Amino acid sequence: MSLPGSLDRIKSLLGEKVCILFHHNADPDALCSAYALSRLLRRIREGVEVTIAPSKDLSKISEGVAEHLAIPLEEEPDIEGMDLLFLVDTGSLQQLEEMKDRVLESGVPIVVIDHHAEHPETREAAAIYVVDEEATSTCEILYEFYREEGIKPDDRVAKALLIGIAYDTRHFAMGTPRTFRAVSELLELDGELAEIFSLLSHPMDRSERIARLKAGQRMKLHLLGRWLVVSTEVGSYQASAARGLLSLGADLAIVGGSRDGEVRVSMRSTEEFYRETSIHLGRDVAMPLGEAFGGMGSGHSTSAGVNAFGDVNEVLERAVRILDERITHI
Repeated sequence: MSLPGSLDRIKSLLGEKVCILFHHNADPDALCSAYALSRLLRRIREGVEVTIAPSKDLSKISEGVAEHLAIPLEEEPDIEGMDLLFLVDTGSLQQLEEMKDRVLESGVPIVVIDHHAEHPETREAAAIYVVDEEATSTCEILYEFYREEGIKPDDRVAKALLIGIAYDTRHFAMGTPRTFRAVSELLELDGELAEIFSLLSHPMDRSERIARLKAGQRMKLHLLGRWLVVSTEVGSYQASAARGLLSLGADLAIVGGSRDGEVRVSMRSTEEFYRETSIHLGRDVAMPLGEAFGGMGSGHSTSAGVNAFGDVNEVLERAVRILDERITHI
């Protein structure tokens, strides 16, 4: 459940101007939770001015969702002129890219609403920190805010929430009773699942397919206990490549890429790996890996990312060592 009393505390901080931010290469959960929050805030406080601002860019799927729902986005928000800032679906401040320093230096109170593993730096920066790791998506948390306030989402908000939940649950392939109760109630407001799945389907273009093939060609296989762990380097589409390597048979995939000294790593594991090892990729691997290389890491139990600095091969090797040490002590 969303933390009791969080919404009352948020309402106490609401001013005239609010900005909702989320991570770079934003997925549909980030985009749709921001949109649902913007609509909720307008219904809670009449006249509030709400801006939705991606920190850098949207994923290709999110671009289509934003167009379909007609979500207004501001590329150059007046951070310093806001009364309150929200970070949604953003585990670490590093994911804000160039906007991070502006947010921290603005002096504007920050509210974090997220479902990734708690991150100490993000928690310290937040005036209100609403993190629920048991939620499958940030959209699930937002729907509970609507219910807590006794506000019925309109059909566009219901569709947005369903899109975010569907994306983060892999088209409802995973979830809890709580998740499916929310989905059932939202479907009564907007019941077009076929359209939602259509919005979330995006055929891979040539460059993404090439990135996946290169990742497979360059991968190293590590036998850690009985688990098949692979690591590889590719210049782009690291998350897609990691998902592709799982489909090839890996239990866990670590895919890194570097540009101008900055390293990005995406990690994915199977549910079986997490269930039997209890190794949480966001908390147990991404966070220490990011800290070791001057950056930040965050994520979920089976999906995580790292922004760091240094040599990509050294980062990948350290990730494997962290996993090896944890698996050895199981």
